[in-house]
Amino acid sequence: MTSHVLFLCTHNSARSQMAEGLLRALGGERFEAQSAGTEATYVRPLAIEAMAELGIDISAQQSKTLERYLTEPFDEVITVCDSAAETCPVFPGAKHRRHWSLPDPAQAQGKHDEQLAVYRQVRDALQMRIKQELLQASASL
Repeated sequence: MTSHVLFLCTHNSARSQMAEGLLRALGGERFEAQSAGTEATYVRPLAIEAMAELGIDISAQQSKTLERYLTEPFDEVITVCDSAAETCPVFPGAKHRRHWSLPDPAQAQGKHDEQLAVYRQVRDALQMRIKQELLQASASL
């Protein structure tokens, strides 16, 4: 049985995009991953670069608003930024809702390598949470 997961963030440009790509790569056919934001912008180049380091290509993913998913049934709706957790509507079709408070890598300052280091930290934190809270939980079912 496939578990449907929606990752939400404000701009759907980095954290939620990386989470979507990670779950698709790590979860295989057990999961169907989507991401959206309260606003649609673009997938940040540094998010694409950080994911490419793991061999995961998210360059074709697009930033989307959450309205398209409001009526869809999800097993998990996971907010990955604090402002999305506060402003996201209730998803009546969601079986579970989680909140993972992660810093916004788009706010990183400094040179390219310094900013990329922040994206890597967020990527790695997402990977750990996905493995612990989604993959291990589904393996024990």
